Amino acid sequence: MHKNIVTLEPRKRGGKPCIRGMRITVEDILRWLVSGMSFVEILLDFPELTR
Repeated sequence: MHKNIVTLEPRKRGGKPCIRGMRITVEDILRWLVSGMSFVEILLDFPELTR
Protein backbone atom coordinates (compact mmCIF):
# COMPACT_ATOMS: atom_id res chain seq x y z
CA MET A 1 0.00 0.00 0.00
CA HIS A 2 2.67 2.53 1.00
CA LYS A 3 5.09 1.69 -1.79
CA ASN A 4 3.05 3.68 -4.33
CA ILE A 5 2.95 6.93 -2.35
CA VAL A 6 6.37 8.26 -3.38
CA THR A 7 7.32 8.23 -7.06
CA LEU A 8 10.49 9.13 -8.93
CA GLU A 9 10.32 10.58 -12.42
CA PRO A 10 13.58 11.94 -13.86
CA ARG A 11 11.86 14.74 -15.82
CA LYS A 12 9.61 15.90 -13.00
CA ARG A 13 10.99 18.33 -10.40
CA GLY A 14 14.56 17.35 -11.23
CA GLY A 15 14.00 13.71 -10.33
CA LYS A 16 13.20 14.47 -6.70
CA PRO A 17 10.85 12.07 -4.88
CA CYS A 18 7.28 13.27 -5.45
CA ILE A 19 3.98 12.34 -3.89
CA ARG A 20 2.02 9.92 -6.12
CA GLY A 21 3.33 11.40 -9.34
CA MET A 22 2.27 14.94 -8.42
CA ARG A 23 4.61 17.90 -8.61
CA ILE A 24 4.66 18.11 -4.80
CA THR A 25 7.97 16.75 -3.52
CA VAL A 26 8.65 15.04 -0.25
CA GLU A 27 11.09 17.89 0.38
CA ASP A 28 8.28 20.44 -0.08
CA ILE A 29 6.19 18.78 2.59
CA LEU A 30 9.09 18.49 5.01
CA ARG A 31 9.99 22.17 4.50
CA TRP A 32 6.38 23.22 5.17
CA LEU A 33 6.31 21.18 8.37
CA VAL A 34 9.66 22.60 9.54
CA SER A 35 8.44 26.13 8.79
CA GLY A 36 5.55 25.62 11.19
CA MET A 37 2.67 24.54 8.96
CA SER A 38 0.52 21.85 10.47
CA PHE A 39 -0.43 18.71 8.61
CA VAL A 40 -4.04 19.97 8.53
CA GLU A 41 -2.94 23.30 7.00
CA ILE A 42 -1.00 21.46 4.29
CA LEU A 43 -4.03 19.31 3.50
CA LEU A 44 -6.25 22.41 3.31
CA ASP A 45 -3.81 24.14 0.94
CA PHE A 46 -3.35 21.02 -1.20
CA PRO A 47 -6.62 19.05 -1.20
CA GLU A 48 -5.20 16.61 -3.73
CA LEU A 49 -3.09 15.19 -0.88
CA THR A 50 -4.65 12.66 1.45
CA ARG A 51 -3.83 11.59 4.95
